[in-house]
Amino acid sequence: MSEEDIQEMLASCEPHLRDSRSKGIPAMGAGMVYPIQEEFISAEDNIRIKPWFRRCYGLDVGWNATAAVWMAFDPDADTIYIYDCYLQGQRDPEQHAAAIMRRNPKDPYLNIPGAIDPAAGGSSQVDGKQLLKLYRQAGLKVIPADNSRETAFQQIYGYMSAGKFKVVRNPNTESWFKEFRTFIRNDKGKINNEADFHLMAATRYAFMTGLRIAKPIPQAIEENIQGYRDYGI
Repeated sequence: MSEEDIQEMLASCEPHLRDSRSKGIPAMGAGMVYPIQEEFISAEDNIRIKPWFRRCYGLDVGWNATAAVWMAFDPDADTIYIYDCYLQGQRDPEQHAAAIMRRNPKDPYLNIPGAIDPAAGGSSQVDGKQLLKLYRQAGLKVIPADNSRETAFQQIYGYMSAGKFKVVRNPNTESWFKEFRTFIRNDKGKINNEADFHLMAATRYAFMTGLRIAKPIPQAIEENIQGYRDYGI
């Protein structure tokens, strides 16, 4: 192919597929739930999450691992950013809640709302309703999440493909990318060991429910939030 033909082909190709077409790099794993290149959904750590972006998080709870994923939605660009993650196991709800509160800005007006798995639990956890109560008593603003799977997968992938779903690269989100790389289906269309993908589940909860209750930072206190860079602000 001539250079002109190559450039014409690439121009007509979706951005996340260009390496596959031009360099022979596979664009997806054999059964990836989100068949898209990691680089296409990555955002640099120096990106600014503006005060008017609406924020929320998804919370997946279990004894072996509890995960939270923080999202910010830019209404002007219709773009979603994952900017922070939490993953820890074998702690009680009060300890997890305290860690999550430390990730949120300390001002009570900035307590970011979240969506928790309505059926959260494991062999050593209390039932979902009681767990919700415990997390609320510990100070978290959480509501039960929509637990849809395939609908969430399709909608999230739609945002990814359009370049409107980004994950900010920082030490806390590397665990998200680690799960993303192995989030695949088997030959029967089922997700392998889905219960082990806690950050992927928390992402669904944030996307399907958290964004509905997400809130921006009030402009009136914008000047008081300097120093919260580590929390994605």
